[in-house]
Amino acid sequence: MKKISTIAFIFLCLLSTGGFMARAQPGQTGTLVAPRMRVIVDNDFGGDPDGLFQLAHLLLSPSVETRAVIGSHLKPGEGWNGSKDQALSAVKKAREVIEALELKTGIPVIAGSNTAMLNDSTPVKSDAVDMIIKEAMRTDTKLPLYVLCGASLTEIASALLTAPQIANRLTLVWIGGPEYADLAVPPPNYSNPEYNLNLDMGAARAVFNRTAVPIWQVPRNAYRQAILSYAQLLTKIKPRGNVGTYLTGVLENTMKWLNPYVNIGEVYILGDSPLVLLTALQSSFEADPSSSEYVTRPAPLINAQGGYEYNHRGRSIRVYTRLDTSLLFEDFFAKLELRYK
Repeated sequence: MKKISTIAFIFLCLLSTGGFMARAQPGQTGTLVAPRMRVIVDNDFGGDPDGLFQLAHLLLSPSVETRAVIGSHLKPGEGWNGSKDQALSAVKKAREVIEALELKTGIPVIAGSNTAMLNDSTPVKSDAVDMIIKEAMRTDTKLPLYVLCGASLTEIASALLTAPQIANRLTLVWIGGPEYADLAVPPPNYSNPEYNLNLDMGAARAVFNRTAVPIWQVPRNAYRQAILSYAQLLTKIKPRGNVGTYLTGVLENTMKWLNPYVNIGEVYILGDSPLVLLTALQSSFEADPSSSEYVTRPAPLINAQGGYEYNHRGRSIRVYTRLDTSLLFEDFFAKLELRYK
């Protein structure tokens, strides 16, 4: 009997079990890709529109099984959305994206807390917190769980404080936090504390200082690499169905709103989109976000001012330093083109 290569053997096994012929989820492109991870996405969809682009891209990605979409709060009186029901506003925006995508997903869209935690030890209560705990505690699936946070850490911090046993049952991917002094310098006129960290300082301190959850952090110097040009918006996104029109509209409205105060030029930072890059677009064999770069280091303590303090006892976390934005955006453009020709 002739010997066959390992790759060929895997290929034959997958064919025999139907692994390559798994049915894509509704609205997702292709029929040869099956989900290999679960995700819960938590974002301030009622604020900066970058989260809406991230959500659209994620829902078009067949390698992920999106278990829930959580709409989270901003700061009180926030310029993006000054209402007292910011989480509900975020839910409304998330549902608009799903409608524009013309998807019938059945994915629950849940409002998180409308306020930050009172401190770093008192969890908030919400259906979103309950959802995270319930999903993390499942025993009927072997698909790993990622909780994707593009804004505050209110819900995941509250879930971890409420049910500490879930810490080793998920990976947190967070867009937020300032630069690490030995890795990058802050941008000109930077905000301090960093924006997402400042949405709920207590929650960030709870996650970093008081829990053991694995963290993949995308700090400000990294998420600022995810830049979309206005020309790309008009040529690669706008022509692609209702969702292209919708996303272009929300970003152009944002540009019009900002222009009297700051000249943002011809690009926009889609800083939440790395949440898709680091999950849906992991490598095929030995799955990992292998086209992006990170360092591992002990999780720092976050102090009351939002700064990092060295913690030699901190568990190892990933801190991403360079993102494969070419793969990120070209994949999004291609998925839009395939579905909305």
